[in-house]
Amino acid sequence: MTAPIRLTLLVAATVGSYAVRRAAPQHSSEAAAVRSARAQQNTAIAARDFDRAASFWTEDVVIRSGLGLIVQGRANYRSAFAADTTTVFRREPDRVDVSGNERWPLAFESGTWTGRAAAGGQPLVRGRYAAQWIKRDGRWLIRAEVFVALGCAGWAAAGRCPFSNPACRRSPSGAPPAPIVLSASSIAPERGVTT
Repeated sequence: MTAPIRLTLLVAATVGSYAVRRAAPQHSSEAAAVRSARAQQNTAIAARDFDRAASFWTEDVVIRSGLGLIVQGRANYRSAFAADTTTVFRREPDRVDVSGNERWPLAFESGTWTGRAAAGGQPLVRGRYAAQWIKRDGRWLIRAEVFVALGCAGWAAAGRCPFSNPACRRSPSGAPPAPIVLSASSIAPERGVTT
């Protein structure tokens, strides 16, 4: 390798390294802020403080539940949590990516979620999730969440559906039902659909 090529590679590596070091703290602090917001929301959910939990969602939040149901809007999502008196849900992020573009104050979070029995903490259902966060007025808020149920221990052992909703029942042919959009009035009072 010639000296000019080595010098060019050295300069490129130095400039690249400098750029990465300058950008990383901003992204790390923003990713930490998203993780902190998620931890605060988990605490609120566990304490059944649904007003506080809902404060982490945008007004127009959209959720696709673990069984494929759609919940639209902060008020409907909050009602779904309040209606479920037997399950405590928790999200555990394993990755948070923050946009490097200041005009797009967005973050992508992915991880695992669990639903545990409120009494005794027995695991009932689990899966993976992804969330889109947006920073508004200096605060990270969840704009969309998608959950996928991948395991069902407690409910499956009891031989019953995790949610009192016809959407989780299969047709006689075995095909899942078409997705439905939940509103506060369509949530079954004995168990909501939250994840």
